Amino acid sequence: MKPSRTLRPALAAAFAVFAMGLAGSAFAAASTNTYNLSADQHDLVRATANAAAIKAVPAGFHFVDKDTLTVGMAVAFPPLSTYATDGKTVVGFDPELAQLVADSLGRKLKIVPLAWEDWPLAVQSGKVDAVISNVTVTEERKQKFDFSTYRRDVLGFYVTDSSPIRSIKAPKDVAGLRVITDSGTNQEKILLAWDKENVAHGLKPVQIQYYDDPAVRDVALRSGRADVILSVNSGLAYAAAQRGGIRSVGTISGGWPIQADVAITTRKGSGLDVPLTLLLNDLIQGGKYSQVLNRWHLGDEAVDKAQTNPPGLPKS
Repeated sequence: MKPSRTLRPALAAAFAVFAMGLAGSAFAAASTNTYNLSADQHDLVRATANAAAIKAVPAGFHFVDKDTLTVGMAVAFPPLSTYATDGKTVVGFDPELAQLVADSLGRKLKIVPLAWEDWPLAVQSGKVDAVISNVTVTEERKQKFDFSTYRRDVLGFYVTDSSPIRSIKAPKDVAGLRVITDSGTNQEKILLAWDKENVAHGLKPVQIQYYDDPAVRDVALRSGRADVILSVNSGLAYAAAQRGGIRSVGTISGGWPIQADVAITTRKGSGLDVPLTLLLNDLIQGGKYSQVLNRWHLGDEAVDKAQTNPPGLPKS
């Protein structure tokens, strides 16, 4: 899965401020108690060096920088990752997980902001050691990359509070609706499959809408130009918590009809996937993984166990 578009730092920072403050200063002040988007992240969960994971790093693996773990990340999609209110500090679940991973490997963390579409080249070229940016495991990607899973891939349907829509669980529930989704993503693929099934059964087709800018997308829903948004559940849940006015009417796996997983992505055959999976499972068992998930209200997307290169979404 991917965000609809990676924003430049200034725009991403503006979006963070927009999400926090558009509903009014009183609400924004209250919402900072829910999501800490300030540059002051003094309460970060940290880990200690994991000797077993460090030992499992192949002797021939060369990190981009000495004593550092260099992680590529699309910084534009809260609560997974965004720029803090200072416009330069990267905050969110993904950077916090990256910090735990770096700590576990006994290394400093360096985050390299990327356009989401550029992560494959960044990994293959050696620009980064790994990517942590909501990348879903697929069989096609497994031909070129290795994966260590850390979160379930969940999509959400959201409507305005005043909408008569109460539940979306199956293809027939979106028949005839104006649905916003993200171009070139798993959610678009699922929506198109649902629409095809509906039309084959004589139901009204879905009217699909696309917006590159999350703020414009949000306005389209709230103004009544669309009936529902289907996108990354974590981002929509964030918007609902920060601003109110929209609510969830259903979730599905990003790999519908099968389960999909999000994973740390590394170069195929580099061997870094083995220590990453090992340390992730130690973080899960030790509780630090849950602490970070819960700080960003993502507990419902937790995995019980990290896996190396599990079955991925099938080829199209």
